[in-house]
Amino acid sequence: MPPSWLLVLVLTALVAALLAAIRAESAWGEWLTKPAASLTFIVAGLGWGGLLEGRSTPFGRVLVVGLVLAAIGDVLLIPKGRRAFLAGLVAFLLGHVAYGVAFLVRGVDPLATLVALVVVGAVAVPVLRWLWPSVKGPMRGPVAAYVVVITGMVALAAGTARRGGAGWLLVGAVMFYISDLFVARQQFVKRELRNRALGLPLYYAAQLVLASQAHLL
Repeated sequence: MPPSWLLVLVLTALVAALLAAIRAESAWGEWLTKPAASLTFIVAGLGWGGLLEGRSTPFGRVLVVGLVLAAIGDVLLIPKGRRAFLAGLVAFLLGHVAYGVAFLVRGVDPLATLVALVVVGAVAVPVLRWLWPSVKGPMRGPVAAYVVVITGMVALAAGTARRGGAGWLLVGAVMFYISDLFVARQQFVKRELRNRALGLPLYYAAQLVLASQAHLL
């Protein structure tokens, strides 16, 4: 297992290269750097979760499933077009389900989960109102389902964080949620480099934060 600082350094370099490829509108550059960046957080989850050494926990194994699904979503979002975006959205939705299951496997505080669900749900309503005019008919169902699922994932992260010793899981989940706002803005509201320049580093940092907690019981 590579040392933690090396994984952070490699991922930082790959995300910087990815942003450079996007800015240069280099499709091959994006195909080279994005899967490599996503593979890095999978390796991190496998290593930090002990899966490479046969000492993993049920929580860690399910969390890594979420990381793999997120990486699949990353690759599916590289091509342009509605079908590619929908395929990526489904992969990420399943990834959020996996994260939520991982949090449940670890255990959640019911009251904290409920309170977080109300708070994040209150955020989700204006988010949907913001997106709705720009989301075309066939995409409205998948987008609404995605918002519901990611809201539940963040609430469960709060619930397992409240259980103790897992505050970074909530940090990673919230970072993931915020990064998705930039994805939504890019896809439905306004296409500009700023969305990806802000969203991608935040997204990859979120995945690395989540991966770093794969050792938890």
